[in-house]
Amino acid sequence: MADVARRAGVSTATVSRALTRPDQVSPKTRELVHEIAEELGFRPNLIGRQLRAQAANSLLILVQDLENPFYAELIKGAEYVARERQFSVVVGGTDGLEDVERLYAEQYLGRRVDGLILLTGHLPAGLSRKMAEQGPVVLVSEDNPELALCAVLVDNVGWAAQAVAHLHALGHRRIAHLCGPMARIISRERREGYRRALSQAGLPADPALEAPGDFSFETGRRATRALLALPDPPTAIFCANDESALGAIRAAQQVGLDVPRDLSVIGFDDTMLAEISDPPLTTIRQPRQQMGAVAAEMVIDMLENGPGQCARRILDCELVERSTVAAPAAKS
Repeated sequence: MADVARRAGVSTATVSRALTRPDQVSPKTRELVHEIAEELGFRPNLIGRQLRAQAANSLLILVQDLENPFYAELIKGAEYVARERQFSVVVGGTDGLEDVERLYAEQYLGRRVDGLILLTGHLPAGLSRKMAEQGPVVLVSEDNPELALCAVLVDNVGWAAQAVAHLHALGHRRIAHLCGPMARIISRERREGYRRALSQAGLPADPALEAPGDFSFETGRRATRALLALPDPPTAIFCANDESALGAIRAAQQVGLDVPRDLSVIGFDDTMLAEISDPPLTTIRQPRQQMGAVAAEMVIDMLENGPGQCARRILDCELVERSTVAAPAAKS
């Protein structure tokens, strides 16, 4: 379907309507889509459509923590595509609880929802690997190399390294990393990027500068207080996400330091909090709305056309410079 849409210069949603609900598109577009579909040998999966005659026309998005602002734009992107293609979206927060995961898995297996978008990095309890790999399931943001699933990701290692390289280019040599929870692959990837950048810059790895964290504001605040109490404290901190970065800023301010004059802080994600923090946070922007949109397209395409070959999309990020990073202050 994507090939037909590209050749016709229209969206996949328009192709879907032209082939299955032709009254909803103009005669000119309908004729063009049918002509290209015939040329490419594309046929809608009519058997799949018949099996879905009683389907719910809804997608389930599972997240671990509904309070995390990271998910808002991502869900918004998925909802936009879903509405365009006449699907609804159900959002479920699991809080990492297996009983809750099982409830949502039952919704999927019981066909009360048609497709599953996972932002958890793992299958929910109650959903087997075999069932997930046969059905319309897409991983977003958090990869799981053990699962043969479609995925929409960013290069966490590469962009974490770029964040640290940016600090190094400004003159920082004592650069700390406020980690995420090590059970999460994105945390391990961002730590790997931090270590890679130090190695490439010829800076020694100092375990004392790797502070454990859990992506939360409070842990970021406490970890930063501990880092600043070191005999040779860091002049800059790369944080595994924005929320912990905001905690780092607060910790610095509480001990009388100025950000960025005395301590530079850089985050990862570019949530809505990054721009309104005081000072506004320099961070790595993930294209969250695009990630959600691409994931929803993948799931719906699989529902309408069959699973096909598993796709893995790596989307680009951006370093957003605001006001929490500067060259280190000269020592007196």
